Amino acid sequence: MSNLGYFGAGDRIQLTDPKGKLYSFTITPGKEWHTHKGWITHDELIGMPEGSVVSTTAGLKFTAFKPLLADYVLTMPRGATIVYPKDAAMIVGVADIYPGARVLEAGVGSGALTISLLRAAGPSGKVHSVERRSDFADNARSNVDAYFESAPENWSLVVGDLQEQEFESEFDRVILDMLAPWECVDIAARALRPGGVFLAYVATTTQLSATAEALKEDGRFTEPESSETMVRGWHHEGLAVRPQQRMIGHTGFLIQSRRMAPGVEVLARRRRPAKGAYGVSED
Repeated sequence: MSNLGYFGAGDRIQLTDPKGKLYSFTITPGKEWHTHKGWITHDELIGMPEGSVVSTTAGLKFTAFKPLLADYVLTMPRGATIVYPKDAAMIVGVADIYPGARVLEAGVGSGALTISLLRAAGPSGKVHSVERRSDFADNARSNVDAYFESAPENWSLVVGDLQEQEFESEFDRVILDMLAPWECVDIAARALRPGGVFLAYVATTTQLSATAEALKEDGRFTEPESSETMVRGWHHEGLAVRPQQRMIGHTGFLIQSRRMAPGVEVLARRRRPAKGAYGVSED
């Protein structure tokens, strides 16, 4: 790995042309990167500081940086739909993934969220991931290892159903990204320490409702809270400042709750239910 701020052999580089189009590749000594207007030799990139402008042999110019995590995630090979950067950032914040946290993750997909969890938990933390599909697990392992340039020592990945797993110690956080997280509320309660955070990422209101009801019925979790995140970019050119016409709208819901102490009854939330919330009663 090269020094921070400078490019070295084996580093991922991201080139941006004047129109904003992105290109990314790994710097490999002796290789060339070709465009429709000339080429760039990889050797000339080694030792160059980030934020440099590089030119092809025909004079085509690019700004050069190392990819941010969001850039890497959006371009890495996918075996399943990724957790988008805006949601991964919210998950890390809402679930309070801190340095040293012990995190249980189920539903690895392509490994996008796993990378964010590992970065947030840090070397002193631990991320244990469970994935049902072996092909997804293989792809996620490849993406995670490539991002960290080696297999993270604080990460373990097993293939199988979460409900069939046995854990030797408690976890601080349980993060679920799967079709039916409500089926895993019981094992999440058994895996979490008192005060630990349960968080599920779901795509539809049906999944959201089922997970919320399962948490309430379980009796070992606080009243669940849910949210979604929408990101809207802005255009700014002189005095022409306006929202961009396209935005990243709905991608998924987050629903989170906290583990109560063993044997402690959850305080009932006092609220008047919305009309028709639980169906039509019969007289």
